[in-house]
Amino acid sequence: MEVFLQLGLVILSLGVLGAFAGKVGISAIPLYLLAGLAFGIGGIHDLGEIADFLAIGAEIGIVLLLFTIGLEYTPRELVGTMRTSWRGAVVDLVLNATPGVVCALLLGWGPLAAVVFGGVTYISSSGIIAKVLTDLGWLGNRETPTVLSLLVAEDLVMAIYLPIVTTVLAGLAFAQAAWGLALALLAVGAAFLVASRGGSALSRFLASPSDEILMLKVLGVILVVAGLAEQVHVSAAVGAFFVGIALSGEVSHQAERILQPLKNLFAAFFFVNFGLQTDPQSLPPVLTVAAVLAVVTIGTKFATGWWAARSTGSAFSGRLRAGLLLLPRGEFSIVIAGLGVSAGLDPELGALAAAYVLILAAIGPLAPRLAAPITSGRRKRLRGSGPKPPPLQEPGLARPPVRT
Repeated sequence: MEVFLQLGLVILSLGVLGAFAGKVGISAIPLYLLAGLAFGIGGIHDLGEIADFLAIGAEIGIVLLLFTIGLEYTPRELVGTMRTSWRGAVVDLVLNATPGVVCALLLGWGPLAAVVFGGVTYISSSGIIAKVLTDLGWLGNRETPTVLSLLVAEDLVMAIYLPIVTTVLAGLAFAQAAWGLALALLAVGAAFLVASRGGSALSRFLASPSDEILMLKVLGVILVVAGLAEQVHVSAAVGAFFVGIALSGEVSHQAERILQPLKNLFAAFFFVNFGLQTDPQSLPPVLTVAAVLAVVTIGTKFATGWWAARSTGSAFSGRLRAGLLLLPRGEFSIVIAGLGVSAGLDPELGALAAAYVLILAAIGPLAPRLAAPITSGRRKRLRGSGPKPPPLQEPGLARPPVRT
């Protein structure tokens, strides 16, 4: 069947690209994105037969990525980090929404498009960052909870932002936006309450000696919670994140082990599908503007991560890693741009957002790998700039007497 042929072609290509990336020591994510572009509109082979499957798989991928991240933390740790990182969340919003707003106004798109494009440049990609954290083994680092708290704060801002923007773009009454906002905030509060108070009960319900039954139970709960979150305009990934936080004990370790292969497969689908949604012919006219905007927001996101990590006591290396981790933009940015284009805003908005996101989605997984060499180079410079010890005299040789 054509479905099997296309699906097999995609999975085999991902396997070859992943093996190549591992051999040369780079992240496979940019290669997966390029594969999506190659198989996308006007590409090597039309994937129309499996387009819907890849889209659903992509959603499952990001949900599983955030669920896995949630397994590493407890509600108490999350609350503690949020209390110390809320200033970083405010800095994040101001620094990273402003470039998008200014860019849209300079291009003459109008104030409504400016609000939409501010959302595009503001929010980092939870999916890409989660993948990088697991690939590099940074989940236990001191700065990682700070990074995650910023991502959660961004998703909470989206819970407020999306209902309002969607209502305004549709020309509906503001009361409808207020109702959607109230539901979103209620859902987030309920999810955190269940995660903090009902985690042990959920773990007992999911516990099973059979890996098969445990996998079915856990995956079912994750998808149900993610679906309910989307119904009230909250990110499905945030719902999955709270499920991960709620699990504890042996069940969390079993779930992580059992779902690992599924997470890797669907995460790869997420990055391929991302590239599939982009028409390569729309990119060249907006590439210069997208590159300039990417450079500006690389600076603002890095500054956000650096400042937030410093405020929670991280050392130079932790601040550096936090700043580099936050660079990629992704799925939410494309969704926001799509809302604007569907509402009849300037069609160039969609192309510029796609080019901008592809640039940062490719740079994002590679940039954190610079942290180790930069930190190592800094240590060498610091050692070299210290007081130099007196020259050592060779054993058995006396210094000649000074003639007077």
